[in-house]
Amino acid sequence: MTNWLPSIPEGHGPLYIRLADCIAEEIATGKLAAGAKLPPQRNLAYDLGVTVGTVGRAYAVVRQRGLVSGEVGRGTYVLGTHEGEALAEGTKPAINSLSNPGNGTGSAVPAEVSWVQGAMKTPKDIAFAGTRVSVPSPEAIRFDSTSAPEVGQARAIRELTAEITRDAPYDIASYTRSVPERWREAGRIWLSRGDWQPPEGSIVPTTGAQAAIMAIITATTAPGDQVAFEDLTYSSIARGSALTGRRPVQITSDEEGPLPDDLASVCAQRHPKILFVMPTMHNPTTRLMGVERRIELVEVARRHNLWIIEDEVYGSLRNTGLAPFAELAPERTFHVGSLSKAVTAGVRGGWVSSPVSHAQRIYTAHKMLTGGISFLLSELSARLVLSGTADTLRKGVLEEIAARHGLVQQLLDPFEHASAADAPFFWLKVPEPWLSGTFKAAAAAFNTLVDDEDEFKSGRSGRVYHRVRVGITNPLTREETAKGLEILRNLLEDSGAGYDSFE
Repeated sequence: MTNWLPSIPEGHGPLYIRLADCIAEEIATGKLAAGAKLPPQRNLAYDLGVTVGTVGRAYAVVRQRGLVSGEVGRGTYVLGTHEGEALAEGTKPAINSLSNPGNGTGSAVPAEVSWVQGAMKTPKDIAFAGTRVSVPSPEAIRFDSTSAPEVGQARAIRELTAEITRDAPYDIASYTRSVPERWREAGRIWLSRGDWQPPEGSIVPTTGAQAAIMAIITATTAPGDQVAFEDLTYSSIARGSALTGRRPVQITSDEEGPLPDDLASVCAQRHPKILFVMPTMHNPTTRLMGVERRIELVEVARRHNLWIIEDEVYGSLRNTGLAPFAELAPERTFHVGSLSKAVTAGVRGGWVSSPVSHAQRIYTAHKMLTGGISFLLSELSARLVLSGTADTLRKGVLEEIAARHGLVQQLLDPFEHASAADAPFFWLKVPEPWLSGTFKAAAAAFNTLVDDEDEFKSGRSGRVYHRVRVGITNPLTREETAKGLEILRNLLEDSGAGYDSFE
């Protein structure tokens, strides 16, 4: 439909919101029927006398409301407002069912009674939930996730699961009341780095790394205590800490990580109890912390009696030979790892190497927070590692990451970005006049999801990076990855789309 021209209502709010409301009203009243094609963004922008960015953001809003759908090169179409349409609660469709991205059950979930409808919209309280849509459209290109790519995990998991169900039917049927030594041995193997191995008695199996980290924080601090984070960090932990009554405090960082002098100053003034770091592969910048910086931070931690959480989830993808914090300061470091980035995210396999004095406390805190570990998932995680399957899959994952990294270099080479052949994401600087938030919204208008810099800030900050993080491992295929990268390249080249109007 190319001859439709909306009449934007007067008002003081942002123009793109008023335009989105106008489109929604036209759909509700039937002036825009289901299946109608909206005008191309450039055409409508010209007819209305506004910028392409304004129209793009308006289209993104009505897409988030579930009123339209669209693809690059095909156009934007009205979905209609009929009731009873099924909502797909899965966020990643099966490879063999891409032609039908629904939930495959054939049963409709009434929109007015499903929490999923709200979860498919931009969060209203980003301080609580972050900036991501909780349940994205199944058709979206998911550059906002870094789970391990599919390299044959299903077959290995199917075979091992069959063995477990045959060998341990009672354990699967009951609650998990003990920790077999093989689970701890698997954790010791997986967490080992270079010449360092976790000490005997230090391993605590967990339901993934995030549950492990939250258990550590709750076991070593009390409500009101402060937790130190870099200004850019895995902010779900910062928000989770705040949710439990702990107070995040920011440490200034440079190209290697937290500045020791700033950490010392914050410790002297605000007395945080824990420092959270990602030394081997920092998220979102991909940087590596050198050994001298690690030693300097350990000295500050000892001087101020500071616990250290060493998040090595991405570190399992990078072999550096550098001594981990757990080797430099074993008496105060909690070394955390999982299978999610290098093997499989869905199994939720994780471990902590804890100071032996606190291992039992971490296990108890994890059980109280999560209800306890799953026998099936913990046994599966252990067998993946002990059988050597996890290492085989990790090699396949690294090969796939390297291939997709090649696509990034090929398609986005002219644009500044921090990337590495072993990193499942890259840190892209958006050119003038883009802001990271408007670029994220513009990409979402083309059904391509990235994370803006605010998703990684541990708190309010005057520092601006003008960057977005782009994960490259979650798309199902390299072809889908390339398609999404081409969409981002087109946006980067079309700098005029970054402007918006509020008049």
